[in-house]
Amino acid sequence: MNTPHTANDVIFSLQEVRYRYGGRHLALDGVDLEVRRGEQVVLLGANGCGKSTLLKMLDGIYAPTEGRMHVLGREIKAVAAGEDAFQFHREVGFVFQDPDVQLFSATVFDDVAFGPLQLGLTPKEVKERCQEAMALMDITHLAKRAPFELSGGEKKRAAIASVLSLRPDVILLDEPTASLDPRTKWVLVNLIRKLGEAGKTVITTTHELEIVPIIAQRVVVIGEERRVLADGTPESILGDRDLLIQANLIHPQLHEMGMEHHLKRFHHVADLAPDAVTSQKI
Repeated sequence: MNTPHTANDVIFSLQEVRYRYGGRHLALDGVDLEVRRGEQVVLLGANGCGKSTLLKMLDGIYAPTEGRMHVLGREIKAVAAGEDAFQFHREVGFVFQDPDVQLFSATVFDDVAFGPLQLGLTPKEVKERCQEAMALMDITHLAKRAPFELSGGEKKRAAIASVLSLRPDVILLDEPTASLDPRTKWVLVNLIRKLGEAGKTVITTTHELEIVPIIAQRVVVIGEERRVLADGTPESILGDRDLLIQANLIHPQLHEMGMEHHLKRFHHVADLAPDAVTSQKI
């Protein structure tokens, strides 16, 4: 049984947050959002709705143009300006949509070890963290490989491992299944679910409806108006056909059979995933 949350569990708090690129182009328009410790949240929205921008704000890469925003008790504008940023990024890990942004070393092991080495840990502690992170992502066998030799799915897992080696409490994943083939995608989806089961706070952006019931306890829909349209359980969100059409996540002519059929199929896949997916190798 889940333990009831308290006010002290709130780790992300946004009030009327707006963001403009270059002070002109509106990327987010009045976002109100709270995320509590241990939640697995999906930010669901069509391409261009601002969900990736929101994720980067949660990581302190961007600061709001307007509004109030606190992360782990910190004013995010201070983090974005570099104040206490190192400690912040030990607690909040960000996995970019393009893994090549995060993989820059000669080997996968070196990439996974980079963060722990910056913490001043002993060689033994660094090795332990790397082994733990690579085992969780099932890439121990890739430790000596160069990142450019990896497949797309292997790169994604290596990038996640490079974040996990810091042992952050919060993991932010930007479109982690983008451009992956179906088998690779479902292996990664199952690994993401395991992060939530391990007690991590996991926030994932996606526009792929079929992965939502597997990785989310809660779904926040970002509309093309660049604000929150809805916030609820996967069942309630995926069962609201009009909402999904409004958010440009489905097209009515492609879903004449109704979302109820698809939702049942998604849950069936979710039930099978632990056994059916983990037996696959990328």
